[in-house]
Amino acid sequence: MNRDTILIFEDNAIDREILVELFRSEYKILEAENGRAGITLLKDNIASIAVVLLDNLMPVMDGFQVLEHLKEKNILNRIPFIMITSENSHDVERKGYEYGIVSYIIKPYQPDVVRQVVRNAIGWFQYKMQLEMMVKKQNINIQKQNSLLKQQAKKLNHINEILIDSMSNIVEFRNMESKQHIKRILEFSLCLGKSVMNLYPEYGLTQEKLVQIGWASSLHDIGKIAISDSIILKPGKLTPDEFELIKSHTTKGSEIIQHRIRLNDRAIYEYAYDIARHHHEKYDGKGYPDGLKGDEISIAAQIVSLVDVYDALTSKRVYKDAYEPDTAFQMILNGHSGTFSPKLLKAFAEVRPEIERLLSMYPDEE
Repeated sequence: MNRDTILIFEDNAIDREILVELFRSEYKILEAENGRAGITLLKDNIASIAVVLLDNLMPVMDGFQVLEHLKEKNILNRIPFIMITSENSHDVERKGYEYGIVSYIIKPYQPDVVRQVVRNAIGWFQYKMQLEMMVKKQNINIQKQNSLLKQQAKKLNHINEILIDSMSNIVEFRNMESKQHIKRILEFSLCLGKSVMNLYPEYGLTQEKLVQIGWASSLHDIGKIAISDSIILKPGKLTPDEFELIKSHTTKGSEIIQHRIRLNDRAIYEYAYDIARHHHEKYDGKGYPDGLKGDEISIAAQIVSLVDVYDALTSKRVYKDAYEPDTAFQMILNGHSGTFSPKLLKAFAEVRPEIERLLSMYPDEE
């Protein structure tokens, strides 16, 4: 419905007739001689009203009483209101604008000024409503697009989870390690990663990145599927050549991730490649395969490296018994299993109780 009507609240018949004559040729006119009658007309014709001219001084309900009533009904935001007054008072003017009127008309009327004020109010309000409608449509479209993207991301994440879970099961089967090993590494990585995120914002970690690192950590030992069982399961000490083959699981793992596994999430792919290759690097540069030193090692690889060592120490393997959690913690702090970043060790110490709780939640199965 077109907004082609002006509603006039005016108790003075002569003043009301002057306003009617000013706009009769352009608009339909509704007239009310008091506030209560005007409110009834407004509610019955709200969809067609382009502007309301509201006299301040009226019987039954004055202009401000009308505004107070309509404010409670949330109508003042839907139609422009212009107040008519013979008072040249700053208090009256301020009060009207606080209610949401868009302009004033001062008695006695100056016809050209009245016409222009009304035209400006109608034009401005129509433009405002068009902008609001445009923004609303854009927001709806953005919400639809975001919803679609979230659905696609959820689908891709589900595919990634299935793929990673399947591949990590192969690793565990070939390793003859605990079925809980991958779960512990994931949970330990999330726990330690959160501590690093809170203590050291300079690493730029976020909750989203931690989840990606957690999933990527599940593939840290994927390269072991390329190592012979006779070496993987050997109970005794490895020869130098055998140890070199074991070390190659880092480069083989990164090659498998790069060429054999289709990870749709780019971030998880990059974390998985990096972690698989660099989770045996050491902060002092004495790790492998690339001899990275300090923060040349990504924070993701550093996190997984530390929790992998902790899990190895606290787990029973074919070549050793499990250490007690306290002993394993002290061995890591003392550099028994290689050097770690002081920052990482502090973060590890902060969450030690949580790490030990996770260890008890995912025990090795006999």
